[in-house]
Amino acid sequence: MSTFIEQWQDWHANRERELADPYGWLALVSLDWLTDVPATYPAAPGVWWQDAEAAYVDPQGAELSYQGEPITGVQRFELVNSGAGTRVSAGDVEVEVARRSGYLIRVHSPKAPALRDFRGVPTYQPDPNWVITGTFEPFAEPRPTTVGAVTPGLNHVYQAPGLVRFERDGTEHALTAFNGKTGSGLNILFTDATSGVTTYPANRSVLTAEPAADGTVTLDFNRAVNLPCAFTDFATCPLPPEGNHLPFEVTAGELLPHERSEP
Repeated sequence: MSTFIEQWQDWHANRERELADPYGWLALVSLDWLTDVPATYPAAPGVWWQDAEAAYVDPQGAELSYQGEPITGVQRFELVNSGAGTRVSAGDVEVEVARRSGYLIRVHSPKAPALRDFRGVPTYQPDPNWVITGTFEPFAEPRPTTVGAVTPGLNHVYQAPGLVRFERDGTEHALTAFNGKTGSGLNILFTDATSGVTTYPANRSVLTAEPAADGTVTLDFNRAVNLPCAFTDFATCPLPPEGNHLPFEVTAGELLPHERSEP
């Protein structure tokens, strides 16, 4: 049977492999906000614009494809606000289309400097004392919750299904939870007393499995991760909801990335 340390090492190695994906977050080279005026952008082939409902691209001679099919005319993208984006392929780059109030496009390139220079993610040493049992308390109905973003003037709206309560050093704490990214479990955004000191100042995230029938849920802060904005300026990450600041040092999980801690 693998040990706690070995399981964490496997998880961490997989996390770094995901970050090193040639079309992942570290591959971003641009972010542009669309307007209602068709326009070209240096890193993204084609002509792009938006209206109140959707984003559009006209290839105008560029070789673009979407979902495996060539784009031969105007392509429309209607997306959920603050939800997943979609991608257009253009040669060796991918153009991500996403809705964050308005629509934006971001170009992912396997030749991105951040990807080329990636040296892994520094972390605290794994410590089983940071695996904490809590209790999930569902709201009567999921609550739409508006949070800020690392991008000034931008807000995100997520569904909060409830609170996770846990005890640390004799004091109870409660954190608002969002739905997990894969449709199960919980996603908890938080800051703590290390934020802006040894960890990224804006946010970290810890995922949980689906709560047990009695509401029991495990918070493994050893697996607290940086959001994409810790690695790139081309992300629009959400800030934690009000009240999700822990007044003690969570000396577990990912530290400030090398690229943010160096001059």
